[in-house]
Amino acid sequence: QLQLVESGGGLVQPGGSLRLSCAASGFTSDDYAIGWFRQAPGKEREGVSCISSNGEGTNYADSVKGRFTISRDKAKNTVYLQMNNLKPEDTAVYYCSADWPNRACYNDVNLPSQYDYWGQGTRVAVSS
Repeated sequence: QLQLVESGGGLVQPGGSLRLSCAASGFTSDDYAIGWFRQAPGKEREGVSCISSNGEGTNYADSVKGRFTISRDKAKNTVYLQMNNLKPEDTAVYYCSADWPNRACYNDVNLPSQYDYWGQGTRVAVSS
């Protein structure tokens, strides 16, 4: 069974940091890109970042460039999203998703319809 499980969310003050994790299991190969998306209350789901299957290709939404970093540990089948200098507008439920068996990220990070498998989400709240 293909499964993605996010963790690492929580409540943090503006300017703080969190690291989200996305653990994958059940895939017969590691030929898949991973995307992070988020959905704030009352808003549509939006793309945040993507990393290719080999970890060498990444892209980010303009709103998080310079603050978020995506990385991948293939040995652990885990993708991380390091979020620094968090802002109240980053408050959302964050989801990771797998585009299997596509290895590369799309130029547009905001393509949720291209992803086939989704985790249950982890909640991030940025507030003082």
